[in-house]
Amino acid sequence: MNELAQKQCKEVSGETAALNSKEAESLLLQLEPRWQLDADARNISYRFGFDNFYQTMAFVNVIAQIAHQQDHHPEMTIGYKNCLVTYTTHDAGGLSLKDMICAAKINRALQL
Repeated sequence: MNELAQKQCKEVSGETAALNSKEAESLLLQLEPRWQLDADARNISYRFGFDNFYQTMAFVNVIAQIAHQQDHHPEMTIGYKNCLVTYTTHDAGGLSLKDMICAAKINRALQL
């Protein structure tokens, strides 16, 4: 499984430096499906689709558990059959390794 998904955000808590766009793009290659990098390379996002509201809410609860375990929380926009998840590290002023770790953990939880 993905190396990023094996890491813990708590292990990188001292790393508050934002990733540059080249570093972010390189790490995105490890995420399948690939999350989208915004134009400024300050956040990543992915819109997950589901068959119904119940599945969407079950997914939100999985993300909540990952966020709690990693002490790193995404922005989420929840709809009837979808959930847009966006990660950035406010302390770093942009993307950090923590964002990539959490995205990989979500993918792993869904076995993507």
